[in-house]
Amino acid sequence: MELKIALLSGDGIGPEVTQQAVKVLDAIAEKHGHTFTFTKADVGAIAIEKTGNPLPNETLEICKNSDAILFGAIGDPKYDNNPDNAIRPEQGLLKLRKNLGLFANIRPLTTYPTLIHKSNLKKDVIKGTDFVIYRELTSGIYFGEHTSSSDGKTASDSCTYTTEQIDRISHLAFKAAQVRRKKLTLVDKANALETSRLWRKRVTEIGQQYPDIKLEYLFVDNAAMQLILKPTQFDVILTENLFGDILSDEASVIAGSIGLLASASIGEKTALFEPIHGSYPDAKGKNIANPLASVLSAAMLLDYFSLHDEAEDIRIAVEKSIELNISTPDLNSTNHFSTTNVGNFLSDFILDDENTFYNKNNIDLGQSTII
Repeated sequence: MELKIALLSGDGIGPEVTQQAVKVLDAIAEKHGHTFTFTKADVGAIAIEKTGNPLPNETLEICKNSDAILFGAIGDPKYDNNPDNAIRPEQGLLKLRKNLGLFANIRPLTTYPTLIHKSNLKKDVIKGTDFVIYRELTSGIYFGEHTSSSDGKTASDSCTYTTEQIDRISHLAFKAAQVRRKKLTLVDKANALETSRLWRKRVTEIGQQYPDIKLEYLFVDNAAMQLILKPTQFDVILTENLFGDILSDEASVIAGSIGLLASASIGEKTALFEPIHGSYPDAKGKNIANPLASVLSAAMLLDYFSLHDEAEDIRIAVEKSIELNISTPDLNSTNHFSTTNVGNFLSDFILDDENTFYNKNNIDLGQSTII
């Protein structure tokens, strides 16, 4: 297969982790006879510095002409610490989602047995956790009207949803549940918000088309508690933009490191794949950032194009790196490896067989990891 992939590394550690994802995809292409062509483009703070625009038109056109987008991270303290900045890096990602119609954000969460001890939650609470969050991306309060009074004492943010916006992501979530454990939980605030009442009405009606799926409802405040009290109860979680943003970040602590969590943003014509972590500016240029979330995002990209065996090769390599403790400081504080060398191991492992041993001294020297 030939794929044109837009490479938007973005800010902070984005370029470092996406470099490893590209390295792994190149290994997949070599092993399975594919051709992946990457075209680099700027977005976020780096784009603002160069053009004054967090999403330059050139970047948008590259994305529109690509089969998929591999995204790094976005954000910079220069903008985070000044709320009066009219132009902000995050606007680039929001605009990209809107222009490409990326309406569904998909965030899977799986616990790795060898990393359960890294979680702040008890082992018996999180063992076996495996769920996916479907978050609506192109509407809600983030895209509503934002107003502020002239005296600066009053502000408002509007939240709007249409049945079309609710329906299209709901069908995706129900179909995902059909190939998982056949359970879907709608998270809303239908006891207080009119938009949530519309969500509940539409999802209930759509649920009748999927009689094999058990449909449950949780108010968002209760859902936030249940994610910590009993995360194993969830299979597919469906929710609106703001709630999904908050819950998916809360869920990230379950696995033990936010550096393990990948995501996909799906539209009708294209898709974007990115780690859910931020730009982590304190680690920029230090070669210590965990690349696994970016690499697992690349696996989701392959799944999107039905290259499931190839995606599984990546996941097996990731699991092996965790098993052998070939990890960055967030997972291995006493004897850790660099971002680059974790990527080297994954790439070399994919090109060899899963029973290959590794040479620690070679890894430390930045040489081939396989012997």
